[in-house]
Amino acid sequence: MSAAAPQTTSPAAAEKAREAAERENENNENNENEEARWRPVLGLPCQLTVELPLPNFKVADFLALRPGSVLATNWRLAHDIPLRINGTLIGWAEFEGAGSRLAVRLTELA
Repeated sequence: MSAAAPQTTSPAAAEKAREAAERENENNENNENEEARWRPVLGLPCQLTVELPLPNFKVADFLALRPGSVLATNWRLAHDIPLRINGTLIGWAEFEGAGSRLAVRLTELA
């Protein structure tokens, strides 16, 4: 049986590894600071709005809505829909079925 030869690291490789470790530590500290900055407002209520154009939609159509109703829209299936919080565009989303419910998946931040 032969003993494994000890691996040696060049000074340049060791310096790169040290710099990478320092960057990772800085990123972790930045993430913790970011979380701490948002902590006071995490419990505030907000209104999430998904905008979908419905052509020729009338009050009578609204009153006729029931569970399972299907609405025709001009929005093309391949296009994401605008997602707003308190009226401000925050990103784009797509509809997705989640069991018996309709869900919205965030696909891109504005």
